[in-house]
Amino acid sequence: MKISYNWLKEFVQIDINPRELAEKLTMVGLAVDSVEPFEDDFIFEFDLTSNRPDALSHFGIAREVATITGKKAILPPPKLKEASERTAAVSSVEILNPELCPRYVARVIKGVKIGPSPDWLVKKLERVGQRSINNIADITNLVLWEQGHPLHAFDLDHLAGKRIVVRTARKGETLITLDGVERKLREDMLVIADAEKPSALAGIMGGEYSEISTQTENVLLESAYFVPQSIRRTAKLLEMATEASYRFERGTDPEACIRAANRCTELILDLAGGTLLSGVLDVYPSPIKKTPIELRSSRITALTGLVVNSDTVESILSNLGCEVDPVFRSERWNVTSPSYRIDINIEEDLVEEVARHVGYDTISLNLPEWSGSGNYLSNEERRRKLRDTLTSIGYYEAVSFSWVRPEVDKQFRDHSNVIKIANPIDEERGQMRSSLLPGLLDGLLRNFSFGIRNVKLFEIGKCFQSAGEDSGYERPIEHERLAILATGQDNEYNWRQNSQQLDFYDIKGVIESLLENCGIKDYKFQSENFSYLHPGQSAQISVGGSQIGLLGQLAPAIQEEFKVKQQIFVAELDLDFLFSLASISLKYSPLPKLQSVSRDISVLISKSVKYQEIVGAIEALALPELVSVRLFDVYAGKNLPEDKQSLSLNLRYQPGAESMTDEQINRLDEQIVNLLASKFDAQLRR
Repeated sequence: MKISYNWLKEFVQIDINPRELAEKLTMVGLAVDSVEPFEDDFIFEFDLTSNRPDALSHFGIAREVATITGKKAILPPPKLKEASERTAAVSSVEILNPELCPRYVARVIKGVKIGPSPDWLVKKLERVGQRSINNIADITNLVLWEQGHPLHAFDLDHLAGKRIVVRTARKGETLITLDGVERKLREDMLVIADAEKPSALAGIMGGEYSEISTQTENVLLESAYFVPQSIRRTAKLLEMATEASYRFERGTDPEACIRAANRCTELILDLAGGTLLSGVLDVYPSPIKKTPIELRSSRITALTGLVVNSDTVESILSNLGCEVDPVFRSERWNVTSPSYRIDINIEEDLVEEVARHVGYDTISLNLPEWSGSGNYLSNEERRRKLRDTLTSIGYYEAVSFSWVRPEVDKQFRDHSNVIKIANPIDEERGQMRSSLLPGLLDGLLRNFSFGIRNVKLFEIGKCFQSAGEDSGYERPIEHERLAILATGQDNEYNWRQNSQQLDFYDIKGVIESLLENCGIKDYKFQSENFSYLHPGQSAQISVGGSQIGLLGQLAPAIQEEFKVKQQIFVAELDLDFLFSLASISLKYSPLPKLQSVSRDISVLISKSVKYQEIVGAIEALALPELVSVRLFDVYAGKNLPEDKQSLSLNLRYQPGAESMTDEQINRLDEQIVNLLASKFDAQLRR
């Protein structure tokens, strides 16, 4: 934003040079990027934060200059002469959507003469980068740059019914704006209409039909306050950015409407002539009031370390336009911030105002005292353990957006209670995620675009679900989850095994490691079909009969949709449930004094029997000496029936206080073999 040094001096006395002033303004938080000479003037280029719309004008900057220099910023009141004819007899204003337009002010000037602006007005606008149009349009722009409040002038005779109706657009309505473009309006867009049709996009741009032209004689001047979110949404959807929308979408001053309208009217009467009708059309059904904020000197010291005397506190806040009411002077004040300071709402905001004008450079570098102790967030230690486990086996953590494309997300959820975003940053990503897998797939495709074909990713994050209208719960339901994705070679750096591809059992092994590191032993994998996983290559993960996740190969249809040919394996765990079960406490047990004994057996068994069923049956025997069962070989094919396979199991026994004899070990082997024979019709292979 550009500000003229000479123009500033019309509102506040300045006795320091432009470059020194630029430095002082920067030090109080109004960053000046450059100061450039322009004829007999200097032009400041400001880079303002979005929460300071009050500084988007010369008078707004003048208020800050006055606080810095100890002077007074003065905005002379306009001098107006009204005719006997009343404005209300000629026109009217109706607000149908006060939640989007809380206030609308209109004045009517008859008999104006449209023409070029005088040189002084043209030069003023040129210095801030604004081109001259005609005297009426230039005056509204001058007031915008002077006071920061946008205005718009209508040709009154081109308004049907000579009235203003502030409403949202109706279905199918269009508007040709001043730039000659026909805009298709949505039903949630606020427009300024006459008795029949839209005449302007509220707070953004006027319409072509009611614009000021050389034939205009009667002017209706608009000065309004619009809700920032409404203007921001419409400007974004229509891809329009104007000086007016830039200010309205950040927040203007609702109390400045009449002041700005009167100033603009004064200039119109001076430069375009005409007669001002008496009275102002001011529709303001629910006036916006500011609530006093308590400010304590102790809080200023606690937050900044500064000890500021009461006179300085009151002087700074008063010069900034605040009403300061001492409750207990030098210790506590009730402060009401001005209507144009939308960024002052709590005590800490007032502390910031005092601190920046006292000087940030005066704040001590010492750390504030702290008597408390820090704590991790709930379950943070468990999250760190999961991350450590995954990174140690070659996985990289990914962080993806919480909003996703609806058409992708629907493939990875089993419910319809989705959460749609009312005003998404990205129109394509208009929904909160129900699963972490779409984000990991985006990460996979990004790796592929850089030629990386061997990818191992994981993400820990929240997924979201609507509670439903009948639940009585307004907020979305959040679930914390862990998702894993792997594809390509198992170890591309091992030259002896660099052709070995990842498979279902690799990612199953990862899940087993995670669960065991969380202290969970009684987990089970059960074959289960999921719509987005490959049939026969998918399973659900359960603990104590409750499902906590799933894993498997991504379904071919989804891989084809993402244009990926190599196999992709994924898993997703419910961390909320997992953390409620997990125990990471470590228990000490002494090393056994006697050496363990290992025995191998091979059995011929039906292919329909799952290995997990075999292990479960053996563990159900509850043999105290048996400490592990491990499968070390599978054979099916030549010399075996087609429906049979040979499984070789390693059984490890751990003696207690005394060594085990061969007879004892043989009896244990016999118990296991008999169990397999009776339960699964297995035959011992010699």
